[in-house]
Amino acid sequence: MKETRIAFYDSHSYERKIFDRINSRYGFKIDYFDFKLNSKTAPTSRGYDAVCIFVNDLADEDVVAILSQNQVKTIALRCAGFNNVDLNACKAKGISVVRVPAYSPHAIAEHAVALLLSLTRHLPQAYIRTKTGNFTLEGLVGRDLNGLTAGILGTGKIGKVMAELLRGFGMQVLLFDPMPDKTWAKEKEFEYVEFRNLLEKSDVISLHCPLNDETFHIINDSSIGLMKKDVVLINTGRGALIDTEALVNALKKKRIGGAALDVYEEESKYFFSDWSDQIITDDILARLLTFPNVLITSHQGFLTENALEAIAEVTLENVKLSC
Repeated sequence: MKETRIAFYDSHSYERKIFDRINSRYGFKIDYFDFKLNSKTAPTSRGYDAVCIFVNDLADEDVVAILSQNQVKTIALRCAGFNNVDLNACKAKGISVVRVPAYSPHAIAEHAVALLLSLTRHLPQAYIRTKTGNFTLEGLVGRDLNGLTAGILGTGKIGKVMAELLRGFGMQVLLFDPMPDKTWAKEKEFEYVEFRNLLEKSDVISLHCPLNDETFHIINDSSIGLMKKDVVLINTGRGALIDTEALVNALKKKRIGGAALDVYEEESKYFFSDWSDQIITDDILARLLTFPNVLITSHQGFLTENALEAIAEVTLENVKLSC
């Protein structure tokens, strides 16, 4: 029987260890590449049955054409989102696309809560101060989450967990989703509202919707204009859910209270890489990093042992079934 070969793009040590352990039960031949999949690197897929990609790899029409020429049968996403894949091109070329629709919604939601608490209680600033022997409290006044209103945009698995976690802090929870799960909401005593209503009433807005034509830049100048002036935005979904230029403008004008981001719409060049000794030429990202009321992590929400194991299990099973 022919050995199934997988080209694993944008790989990191924390993934390889777990994938190798899980793969001991499958016996696939996996070659790990530290570079991303794009039109320049796609020729390296020659000789492989499947390519395994992550959020910042690109499988557009040009890449899919090269994969097809190289007789790749499957694109295996080790994530839930697939906005970086041209599905129509894959269908036309007969390439299967598989993904991990749910690995650990708790990992993402808990990271979103960690971002919220860190931002509102100024934990990064406090940590830096005490590490240098500065134990003053000036400028570190936060506010209770209890009694505030949280708006959840998107009530898939992650959004639901986030809503329940924030309820645990004593927050009122408002929901918006074009496909509402009214049975769940009724059971949990949550309320679905119109988008505008959520924007106007929420003290915290957390984004958990997929990225598509309807949600691209769902947070923009217009929607920010409807929000409270001290609202806090949390985004652990996809970077392009937020028009980042509009966010920067709002922060400069003190139109919002702050933002905590685990994603950024132009993140592919920087996230998952060490740029500490280089110049960041992305002016918008560089500007965001200067705001004291902005907290950025580099797409870290999925990074738990539980989630990585689930991703590896589902990804390799997907390859087994599709190749």
